[in-house]
Amino acid sequence: MDVGAYLPFWTSLTPAQQEKLAKAAVLRHGTKGQMIHGTGEQCLGLLVIRSGQLRAFILSEEGREITLYRLFERDICLFSASCMLRDIQFDIAVEVERDADFWIIPPDLYRGLMAESAAVANYTNDVMSSRFSEVMWLIEQIMWRSFDQRLAGFLLTEARLEGSLVLPVTHERIADHLGTAREVVTRMLRYFQSEGMVRLARGTVEITDEKRLEALAES
Repeated sequence: MDVGAYLPFWTSLTPAQQEKLAKAAVLRHGTKGQMIHGTGEQCLGLLVIRSGQLRAFILSEEGREITLYRLFERDICLFSASCMLRDIQFDIAVEVERDADFWIIPPDLYRGLMAESAAVANYTNDVMSSRFSEVMWLIEQIMWRSFDQRLAGFLLTEARLEGSLVLPVTHERIADHLGTAREVVTRMLRYFQSEGMVRLARGTVEITDEKRLEALAES
């Protein structure tokens, strides 16, 4: 299946535009843990996810990470091509969380399509609005919610993504997602364990009381 099947505006393009985009889009494969785009690197281009799971995050000067959002099948990542978005400087890193296939669309080509096609421009604005809403939601979580609430919510989200209450995730990895230190995560997880909400083992966190975690996350 080619890239056109993953772009909602495809049928609004002219045959010439479709041909140009299809020829320019490059299909790549990424393995778990692979960095696709790092902070400070040159503009990569627009990412269109065919399968798998990617993570977009920012990195502080001290080396601390915080996850902005995940990317799944049929999602696109605009911020990896921020150079084509006028007056927006948003330096992110993207890594593979689960083996993934994705297309890379050159930023110059996509910028040209935005100028030529109202459908492409409108779709791009919708995606930008959605992503900025996610980032603003994250900022609100950090500012107004306690860490135990954020950690409970993270564990529940991971359980939904994994389809399991046993999560193959380290304390350091959780810290990367939540933008904090590993020691902070370890202390809170041990507290959760003492309260009977999780069971800790090397490299895994098992949710043992989902309802209490839900109550905490929603409090």
